Amino acid sequence: MSEKEVLLTAEGRKKLEDELEHLKMSKRPEVAERIREAIGHGDITENSEYDDAKNEQAFVEGRILTLESMLRNARLINTTELDHTVVAVGSTVILYDVEAEEEQEYTLVGSAEASPLQHKISNESPVGRAVMGKKAGDTVEVSVPVGVLKYEVREIR
Repeated sequence: MSEKEVLLTAEGRKKLEDELEHLKMSKRPEVAERIREAIGHGDITENSEYDDAKNEQAFVEGRILTLESMLRNARLINTTELDHTVVAVGSTVILYDVEAEEEQEYTLVGSAEASPLQHKISNESPVGRAVMGKKAGDTVEVSVPVGVLKYEVREIR
């Protein structure tokens, strides 16, 4: 079974690499030390410090495996070579919300680096899927739990 391709910008790849290095170089040894200290307290069968440290170790190791897989399957999006006539991963798009009568700016990224609070939406999100391949002036409708949102693509950068 092949693993899913992960679309990343250079910035997104760097963030994942930095997180992986932090987990391997700082967090993993820190958790191992916590486990050693907890074992030093004696009986581990009812030792909550040991249980907490082992749970954190499992989380850290799982995240390391996830990050390694994501980076191994990463396809870098070269934002300098984008065609700014159509929306693609890496594009920054100005959308006009017809009902709210306001503009919103989003950058389309792969799901690994999506962050709605930073106006980075995934190409796999409902809005991201709807605007992919669209041109300035196109109108899209997006089904969401509260109904249908209507956007006009105003600008692509």
